Amino acid sequence: MLLVVATLLSILPGFFRIPPTDRDESRFAQATKQMIETGDFIDIRYQDTTRYKKPVGIYWLQAGVVKAAQWLGKRDAMTTIWLYRIPSLLGAIGAVLLSYWAALAFLSQRSALLAGLMMASCLLLSVEGRIAKTDACLLLTAVAAMGAMARAYLPEQRAKLEGPPSWIVPAIFWTALAASVLLKGPVIPMIVFLTAATLVIVDRSFRWVFALRPIVGAIWFALLVLPWFAAITMRAGDDFFAESIGQDLLSKLLQGQESHGAPPGYYFFLFWLTFWPGATLAAIATPSVFASRHEPGAKFLLAWIVPTWILLELVVTKLPHYVLPLYPAIAILIAGFVGARVLPSKSWLEQGTMWWFVLPVILGLLGLGLLTFVGRQFGLLSWPLIGASMVMGFRAWQLYNSDGPEHSLLRGIVASFLIVAAVFGLIVPSLHYVFPSVTLASVLHDSDCREPVAAAAGYGEASVVFQIGTATRQTDGAGAAEFLRGGECRFAFVEARQEHNFAQRAEAIGLLYSAVTRLEGFNIGSGRTVTVAVYRSGSPP
Repeated sequence: MLLVVATLLSILPGFFRIPPTDRDESRFAQATKQMIETGDFIDIRYQDTTRYKKPVGIYWLQAGVVKAAQWLGKRDAMTTIWLYRIPSLLGAIGAVLLSYWAALAFLSQRSALLAGLMMASCLLLSVEGRIAKTDACLLLTAVAAMGAMARAYLPEQRAKLEGPPSWIVPAIFWTALAASVLLKGPVIPMIVFLTAATLVIVDRSFRWVFALRPIVGAIWFALLVLPWFAAITMRAGDDFFAESIGQDLLSKLLQGQESHGAPPGYYFFLFWLTFWPGATLAAIATPSVFASRHEPGAKFLLAWIVPTWILLELVVTKLPHYVLPLYPAIAILIAGFVGARVLPSKSWLEQGTMWWFVLPVILGLLGLGLLTFVGRQFGLLSWPLIGASMVMGFRAWQLYNSDGPEHSLLRGIVASFLIVAAVFGLIVPSLHYVFPSVTLASVLHDSDCREPVAAAAGYGEASVVFQIGTATRQTDGAGAAEFLRGGECRFAFVEARQEHNFAQRAEAIGLLYSAVTRLEGFNIGSGRTVTVAVYRSGSPP
């Protein structure tokens, strides 16, 4: 219950209030919405195009939640973004609980609880748990699979598999592996393979692998995975594999996809932010981890982390969440030495504990700056939370030597909950400037039209399509003018760079239209400011 509450404290702030974000979240949600609209739960489409970058798992989970909400009477369930986020929330909760379960193979209950709390307060999981996409659920499958594999590898744990319930751990392993493939293809099997291969090479033995019942397990894995892959192959031929593997996976390996390229070392430097507050103890624990590298537990955890981390650093396309499946292993390593109180006392490493204090200061001032200069408000309610986070971070830093790493870590975790509540719960939902699609959607919803339709010229982000409707047309300025000519209750969202073409075409065809409003905002998807004019078909009033 403590871990569940801690995860909720980390993820729920802003969960219901933050509008649909661009681009991935809104694309996932829109594809799920189209599944529900068409009743086709095999194919994956975004408007008129296929969306075969990822398998079907997350769409099924999101669709199940939305359909349940509809059954319970929620009329606007299809456009309520937080419903699509519930699988991520549940995935994050499950991942934290399974991190505790995985840690029990290595540590005492007290230390395993610390590992679970580090994952519950991890900033990266806090973000992924409130976004309607795959990665929180994928983390759940990763921890389940690796926790099961650890029990097959560690001698003391493997002995327990020889009793009557010996099928439970292999069943967990192969079921989690199958679920991960349905969520995101070969990512988790790759981590599992690299870990197992490293251990086999280091130990020069693979006998422990048989504890996972590989023959029966592989059959069970195939029974779970193959039906949908067979169905999508019958529907789309080899298009799914060509897009998901050829265009998505391989292109990420060879080039920076969608401007997300970064040099090696990217994840190392980002780790100190994304795994905060647990990351503050990572450097201090490193000498102890290195000294114990030959012990079975540390050897397994390092095999879980190091090969995959190196591979991800070499892959050209880099996104912060790619390393998330490795964080539970880091949490377990740190927790083992914190709980056993065997962290080395090195003053130059202990200076890093100021990061518990420095990060809340940076995030708090940055959030208040955005709220003041972008949101044009003071956000007084967020000040006490930011101040309390700074105080807890300062106490974690200052009392480290007197109270020890365990108590300081707990203070850092509380600081994390407070800064998350301020930033995501109060500040981000107030930044209307960075969510222009909300204003565009309200124009249609507040109109006197029963069934308004729209065309987007230059600003056709997925959040617009999700909130306004699947029929939203993506076009240019001239196409938007032609669209308005097609009937009443038609709206055109024309970005500033397309206005000249729109005006020229409107004049050429003698279009009667009226200007509704004009807004300025920031497009998160492209990382630039946008100005969008809204026009409506028909003569001005």
